[in-house]
Amino acid sequence: MLTVVKIGGAWLEAGGDATAFRALADLPGELVVVHGGGKEISRWLERAGVPVEWFEGLRVTRGDGLQLTAMVLSGWVNKRVVEAMDRAGRPAVGISGEDGRLLRAEPLDQDRLGEVGRVVAVDPGVIRALLAAGYSPVISPVSAGGDGGRPFNVNADEAAIHVARGVEANRLLLISDVPGVLAEGELLSEVDEAIAAELARRAVLLGGMRVKVEQALEVARTGVEVRIGDASLLTGAPGTRIVASSSPPARH
Repeated sequence: MLTVVKIGGAWLEAGGDATAFRALADLPGELVVVHGGGKEISRWLERAGVPVEWFEGLRVTRGDGLQLTAMVLSGWVNKRVVEAMDRAGRPAVGISGEDGRLLRAEPLDQDRLGEVGRVVAVDPGVIRALLAAGYSPVISPVSAGGDGGRPFNVNADEAAIHVARGVEANRLLLISDVPGVLAEGELLSEVDEAIAAELARRAVLLGGMRVKVEQALEVARTGVEVRIGDASLLTGAPGTRIVASSSPPARH
């Protein structure tokens, strides 16, 4: 069993305590962790006097904002997650999408989003090497530019999805600070393409959650089990399962 877990910056602040990290470390089989850090990035941008901008659920990243984002995600947040994993009993090594050119990206929409990228290639060699050595990779989503130049800020959900596909994971858990996909206060047990389209049409699925579900549907189509929820996913809560309408059988 190979599980990829994405932990968001909101969860790291709201629920990322020692108990939650022990539950993460206790997951059976091989484990890869991809993390965000949005709130921490926003704090550092505000301290530096850099405007915090969003467009359709994605952070606009320009100029000094890219350097600060890389410093916060690949430096401070990444090493805090590694340290928490180690204390919980799961040996971990921190890397970013730039290391070993694990994730290669190109501009998503440079005019509107700046140095925000979309992943165009995955080389999971560094992940496989760490897993074979008995370590759980902890991955910052900052990714390599396709021409070897400046890196790109990649949405952590997207990074986790490409990592899960690249390593042929059995399951992907997208963890945030909410119990799953909510519609009028009700937790949905399952969301497929038709339900997601209807929720978007009714403006129930908005911003970051809409991006998360749309990206989760991509990997669900490949047969990976995908769930969205809070830290209770780590101890067996079902959250919301994302199911592609024509997805192949899940990997076991």
